[in-house]
Amino acid sequence: MIKLNDITLAFGQRKLIEHASAHFVCGQMTALLGRNGAGKSTLLKAIASLGALQGGAIEIGGRDLRDLSNAELARMIAFVNTERVSVEAMTAYDLVAVGRSPYTGWSGKLRSSDHEVIERSIRIAGVEHLADRYVDTLSDGECQRVMIARALAQDTPAILLDEPTSYLDMPNRYELCTLLGRLAHDEGKCVLFSTHELDIALTLSDNIALVDTPQLLYMPTDEMIASGSIERLFDSPYIRFDASTRSIHLK
Repeated sequence: MIKLNDITLAFGQRKLIEHASAHFVCGQMTALLGRNGAGKSTLLKAIASLGALQGGAIEIGGRDLRDLSNAELARMIAFVNTERVSVEAMTAYDLVAVGRSPYTGWSGKLRSSDHEVIERSIRIAGVEHLADRYVDTLSDGECQRVMIARALAQDTPAILLDEPTSYLDMPNRYELCTLLGRLAHDEGKCVLFSTHELDIALTLSDNIALVDTPQLLYMPTDEMIASGSIERLFDSPYIRFDASTRSIHLK
């Protein structure tokens, strides 16, 4: 679904990722890990065509990203970032409905088939009880689930999420990532999300993409754990990664 072909990414003069290749497929969830400033957000934005590559190419559905129009890309990839949506007098239902914009044309008029997609997306994301609530009254966790429903309504094979668990408490973090796993496994989506939650990523994800500047390591979760790459990257005088329990402990 999403193929990175020998890509190089930079922030200013600093190389973040160099000569990296990976293939993210539908039906699987991949967690994107790395230390602060490693380039996780930069990589997600490049895949979503919101940032430039310094080398290589990205393919979406077998086509070069540079050959896709904005309309075509909007039907291939949905992107959910960390910024909370701040709107007045808009219900959660209306926000989810925004996901149908790639299909409604210039008029923006929703057809009965669009409403069916919206209602199904709301149901899958588990936010039926929030549909009539105004967005500015939602908690962070509720708003994030509504944004995922909006991404579902966009009806794309791939969903990218930048730090979706930020500002959430521990139960909501697990619940949200469990939902993402269901979207991959039950709905056949290609789900790629960045996170600092090592325990959640290593427990729930099918694959790990690890940014160890300037490398991007990509492999199934169990293989990544066995490789020792996570311990090497996150080792510090203060914390210890326990591979057997997939958890972080203070030294």
